[in-house]
Amino acid sequence: MIFDKPINKREWPIEWPMAFAVLGLMIMGAAFIYSAKPLSEMVPWYREFAFKQVVWYSIGLGACVAVCFIDYTRLVRWSLVGYWITILLLVLVLIIGVKILGARRWIDLGPFALQPSEFAKLAFIFAQAHFLSRPVEELRWRSVFWQSIGMTTLPFLLILREPDLGSALVFFPIGLVMMFVAGVPVRYLAKLIGVAALFIGLILVDVLFAPPGWQIKLQDYQRQRLLVYFGRDFAPRNATPEERKHFRDLQREKSYNIRQALISVGSGGLTGKGWREGTQNTLGYLPRAVAHNDFIFSVIAEERGFLGSFFVITFYTLWLFSGIRIASQARDRLGKLLAVGVVTLLFCHVFINIGMNIRLMPVTGIPLPLLSYGGSSVLTSLIAAGILQNIQLHRKDY
Repeated sequence: MIFDKPINKREWPIEWPMAFAVLGLMIMGAAFIYSAKPLSEMVPWYREFAFKQVVWYSIGLGACVAVCFIDYTRLVRWSLVGYWITILLLVLVLIIGVKILGARRWIDLGPFALQPSEFAKLAFIFAQAHFLSRPVEELRWRSVFWQSIGMTTLPFLLILREPDLGSALVFFPIGLVMMFVAGVPVRYLAKLIGVAALFIGLILVDVLFAPPGWQIKLQDYQRQRLLVYFGRDFAPRNATPEERKHFRDLQREKSYNIRQALISVGSGGLTGKGWREGTQNTLGYLPRAVAHNDFIFSVIAEERGFLGSFFVITFYTLWLFSGIRIASQARDRLGKLLAVGVVTLLFCHVFINIGMNIRLMPVTGIPLPLLSYGGSSVLTSLIAAGILQNIQLHRKDY
């Protein structure tokens, strides 16, 4: 229900810690995306990744402000429409999407490429929050629980088909946390988590120990990333010496990115080597195709060391704790669920991306919000910040 009392524009409750964190991340993002470009590959300013990122920051900030002017209860009325539009886009990307490195994740729109999976995450949060904001008594119904799981599974399967396992897996933590906060019976969630843990365990046992004829069908790169993460040999048990040499070379190739990322992080020391002075990046050891997006944290850690990494984590901590506080002060359960969904989404992205840079997590294509290069990621991150500010603007104090 929308409040009849208008918001006093002079007393807008701006969430300053979050605003400070978002601004700091954008400044660091532009600076280090520019730094990730080797000096030997200078191009006109309008073609620079950093310039394009600043353009996306500007568009995203406009979207962020626009979101703040519309009460979230009005926005959520269109949640199912947005959800099904993103489902349609996820289907289209499988049909007409641009194929890069074996994956179809983008729709080429000429001046830019759209990545529907990023927008699907926000659309899912809105749709799930709207669905779960029903009376608490109805949340105890099994049919409601399975409908919620169905809403989570549909985008998961479509994104998995691209394939983009990292982005697909984000949907289940978001869905489960939102269901828990909404009041879905814990016994339902516990059984689901148990089944999911068993399934993941079987996949890992299959990948690490099962003979080739018994292995579950996975994409080659997905299997190889898991083998690299667990330090397992690529070669099968009955491989010949020539085959073993081939598989060792393949394993070195597939683990190259993460090894160079670890060297980048470890060589930064306390204060780093200096902006644009990171040898891993400027000499091309950290692969140029991923230095400005998936492994931007490694660039920051090498050039600004422990202190730079500390500032990155501090900015994200401010953002996340601001979101938690906003959720606790939301005027209704709908606002709380929206805030919780956004916070869970941001936490998953930050934890997985930084984790893969320091080998705590397998390598995936999850971007680091506002730091990794990419228009779709920037737009969704700033809209997510706008959603949190929107909930704060219309909090229960008013």
